[in-house]
Amino acid sequence: MGKHAQTYLVGAVSALGGFLFGYDTGVMSSIQEINQWKGYFHNPGPVGVGVIVSLLTAGCFVGALCAGWLADRFSRRLTIMFASLVVSLGAAIQSGSQNRAMLIVGRFITGLGVGCLSMTVPIFQSEISPAQIRGRLVSLQQWAITWGLLVAFWIDYGCSFIQGQAAWRLPLGIQIVPALILFVAMFFMPYSPRWLVDNDRVDEAHKVLARLRANGDFDNLEVVEELEEIKEAVRIERETAVRSYLELFRFPIRRRVILGVVVQGLQQLTGINAILYFSPTIFKQSGLSENGASLLAQGINGVVNMLATIPAILWVDRWGRRKTLMYGSLGCGTTYLIKAVATAATQHKTYDSEGTLNLNLSKGSSYVSVVMMYLFVISFAMSWGPVAWLYPSEIFPMHVRSKANSITTASNWLFNFVIGLVSPILIKKITWGLDLIFAVIMFVTILIIYVFFPETKNRNLEDMDIIFTGSIWAHKDRRRIEEFDNTNRYAYDIGEAMGQPHAYGIDGGNDMYSGGMYGGKNEYSADKYMFGNSQTTRLSYIDSQRQHRQTQVYMTSYDDY
Repeated sequence: MGKHAQTYLVGAVSALGGFLFGYDTGVMSSIQEINQWKGYFHNPGPVGVGVIVSLLTAGCFVGALCAGWLADRFSRRLTIMFASLVVSLGAAIQSGSQNRAMLIVGRFITGLGVGCLSMTVPIFQSEISPAQIRGRLVSLQQWAITWGLLVAFWIDYGCSFIQGQAAWRLPLGIQIVPALILFVAMFFMPYSPRWLVDNDRVDEAHKVLARLRANGDFDNLEVVEELEEIKEAVRIERETAVRSYLELFRFPIRRRVILGVVVQGLQQLTGINAILYFSPTIFKQSGLSENGASLLAQGINGVVNMLATIPAILWVDRWGRRKTLMYGSLGCGTTYLIKAVATAATQHKTYDSEGTLNLNLSKGSSYVSVVMMYLFVISFAMSWGPVAWLYPSEIFPMHVRSKANSITTASNWLFNFVIGLVSPILIKKITWGLDLIFAVIMFVTILIIYVFFPETKNRNLEDMDIIFTGSIWAHKDRRRIEEFDNTNRYAYDIGEAMGQPHAYGIDGGNDMYSGGMYGGKNEYSADKYMFGNSQTTRLSYIDSQRQHRQTQVYMTSYDDY
């Protein structure tokens, strides 16, 4: 952890927002199988359950859209604090529900807070972290989600043995505790340094960076350099500032918005929330017919989900985003396909007196179905779980980051809402057919990631323009990125040989020159800003004058010395 200890601490505290997201998702998935809850709300059918479950995600959709403006206007930190209070209010209403309408309203209000947190927390984590650990830090959000699910599953299992209404009121009310802890803890956390610079609070940003990177050393070279990079990036971005959401869908931001929406939508089309929301029902269909057995299997599912997220946290910055998503899709699709075949081969549908569907699988098929569910969760947790939140949080420039992420996060919740609404109906109507649908989606997703999604690992947030301003065919654009990296490394090596590794850069005109770090208006760190002082200038020099610029690096370095 070393010098990044402060950054990890701030990231971990803010990740409590993910815990709240996971807890409220998990708590209702098991409560709907508790007899005390069913009796109090008059045994809601598949449609009724779908509405109750999905109203949380409807609130999340609205909350995510609102969070973009809130995070820009009032800061990421204060938005997280506000959202935690909204979650507390919604949880109190849910826990005190006197009828189904009150429960639905409480879930919608909770969703407003959770949606706001799901958009703001990854951005906050991304903006406080250096490039080399950004993937790991933002992945803490997903790990916190899995902890929330895990805690909710086991609290539900324990409370299922309580007689009376406390069996479901207690689990719904407990989430107030972590929400208030997050609210209080954020008082002691810093503002995002990038947000501070964007709001002309440069001295405060310098203080935050010194705290996060160098234990308070204001003169640390890394701190000074990062601050200058942020200031320069903000200056450039203000020249093309987005003033409305409509401008997000114009060049050059449009491509990144589309990719962010697609990756968030595809995360939901893995079917993960069909599994998380309704796994007790699925476990019952797979042969675990007793309530206690299905809830216990759900609790084990939570443990598997949490543990399988750890490898992604540790190594996503080494694996890369593209490979992680493609291998995850392959794993998810394969488990769905095996489960569909095993179920289709032996199922024999019957219905009990309450209308509950039983598939009457053979013992072997039942074991295969349960194991495949766990293997699916492992595949998802090691890939789509963390990376779908990480990718959108790191690809946008500062001046559009909140607005763009509000759109991408809202798309996640929109797909989540649809999945939550239709899954209980499809699970009952087409059983293994739903697994087959998700399997096909996962295999197609491998191709989508390979063709369209550029790799972003180990890139500074200020450098993403270089990655996303080439061809939309990411698999064909890799050579251009490799050439850019090679040129960067060459320029850095020249400076290092002369004793000034950061002294070389290319200005917005036609001349390569050397000089002190940040000694003039157009000077850049050679390994950071190689192609001019605006987005469009960088574009032209990469695409149309690559050889010319590279030659100048060689000639200037030798002519000057």
